[in-house]
Order: sequence, then C-alpha cells, then structure tokens
Amino acid sequence: MARRPPRASMHPSATADESAVGGAGSIIGAESRIERGARLAPYALVDSHCVVGERAIVGSHAVVHHHVTLGAGVQLGAHVVVHPFTTVGAGTVVGDHAVLGKPPRLRVGSAAASAEPLAGLWVGEDATIGAHAVVNAAAVVGDRTIVGDQSFVRERARIGADTVVGRGSTVDCDVVVGEHVSIQTDVYVTAHSVVEDHVFLGPGVLTTNDDRMGRRVLDADGEPDPAGIVLDGATIRRGARVGGRAVLVPGVEVGADAFVAAGAVVTRDVAPGRRVIGVPARDAGAVPDEDLLD
Repeated sequence: MARRPPRASMHPSATADESAVGGAGSIIGAESRIERGARLAPYALVDSHCVVGERAIVGSHAVVHHHVTLGAGVQLGAHVVVHPFTTVGAGTVVGDHAVLGKPPRLRVGSAAASAEPLAGLWVGEDATIGAHAVVNAAAVVGDRTIVGDQSFVRERARIGADTVVGRGSTVDCDVVVGEHVSIQTDVYVTAHSVVEDHVFLGPGVLTTNDDRMGRRVLDADGEPDPAGIVLDGATIRRGARVGGRAVLVPGVEVGADAFVAAGAVVTRDVAPGRRVIGVPARDAGAVPDEDLLD
C-alpha cells in the first residue's frame, strides 16, 4: 500500500493499495488509507485520517472531510459532501449532491439545542441515501434503510433497519423510528416523536409537538426560557397505519394496529386496534381481524 493512484495527488503519509484508482485532479489527504480496488473519480477530495474501503467509489467532485470511514463497496455520487466523523457502512449507496453528517446551526434559544457535543453520523450497511438528501450529524440510519431523494434527517434521529423514508420527508431531531417502517412522500415526523416497528405513514402525514405554536415562555426576569417550552411529539405504536394528509396534534398516541383515516385530525389518543375518521377524528369501530399485524 505505497503506490500513488494514477493522476491522484496524495499526501506522503497517506497509503493506497496498488489496485486503487485516482482520477485526474483527485486528492488524498494525510494519514488516509485507500483500500484494494477503491476508485476516486476526477476531482474527488478525501481529506485527512479517512478510510476508503475496498471497491468503494468516491464520485466526481465529492468532498469527504477528515475522519470519515467509508466501508467496502460504498458508492458516493457526484458532488456528495461527507462531514467529519461520519461512518458509512459497507454497500451503502449515496445519490448525487447528498450531504451526510451536516452539523446543525440553530437560532439562539432554540428548544432543539443540546448541551452535549454532537457525535458523528452513522449509516448502516446496504442503506440508500437519495439524491439531494441531507442527513445531519449524530443521526443513526439502520441497515438496508432508504432515505429518499430530497429527504431530511435531523440530528439525534434514530431510524431502524429496513425502513423507508419517502421523497421530501423530514425526520426531525430526537425522533425514534423503528424497523420495517414505511414513511411515504412529504411526511413530517416532528421532534420528540416515536414511531414503532411496522408503522405506515401515508403521503403528507403531519405530526406536531408544540401547543404554544412558537409562543415564547418567559422566565421570572421576563427573558425567553427555552426550558419552559415542552415539545411533545406523537407516539405511533407498532403496526399502526395513518392515512394521507392526516394531522396528529402534540402528544397524542396512536395505539398498536390502530387505523387513522386519510385527512383525519387526531386530537386525542387512539386505542389499539381501533379505526378513527373525521375532523376531529372519532371512533369508527374496530380494525378487522384480518388487518391486524399479528
């Protein structure tokens, strides 16, 4: 692992397997390691202290910042940006212009702020990150999960394995999404929500978490008090199904195997195995036995 890939510019402390290929104008930074069969397309940049795994591909004009690990067979499209301390598991495919590990920039006093430093993004094996998707630092994306084109996953969100996040959808900060979940196009999963395994969220589903709708809470001195704002997202239990354009108000729970009809506005908890419909949503009977998950 000492040969410089053809046409690549490589720092003297970096190493590359003799089978690695570097396109014209590609750059490999200090202490980075390019493994067997990896390929850097023209003008790709791999910064310092990175690992590019076997047979991985770094697309044209992609920027891989320092301390990034790309597993075997990872494919980064053109113009992808990978921020520091991101780990991308083997076999994962990242579409053109996606941004991985982006650090958030919040307004002063934001309720989404955390006193703890953010960890790096972790993406599992054989996942798919769509074109123009943005996945923030400190998020976790499970094995074989798909984050669709133009989707947004915020800091500290955790998405389980074998889940789909549809095009243009947002999984907000501090959200937990389980395994085998189907989140369709243009869904908004608000901060501090929980979506358990095998849930279905139809196109345009909207969850909310702030009864004050942004109105500030003031402390005894009349100053804004971020701690006074309690964000309470939805809880959607295992196997529940929520139809397109339904709205869930802050703090509601949709029980296991429950069914929320399209366009419903859910203002109170839905019992397990029940159907609700309307504005505001009202009980419409039991979910048929044949539609229950188990």
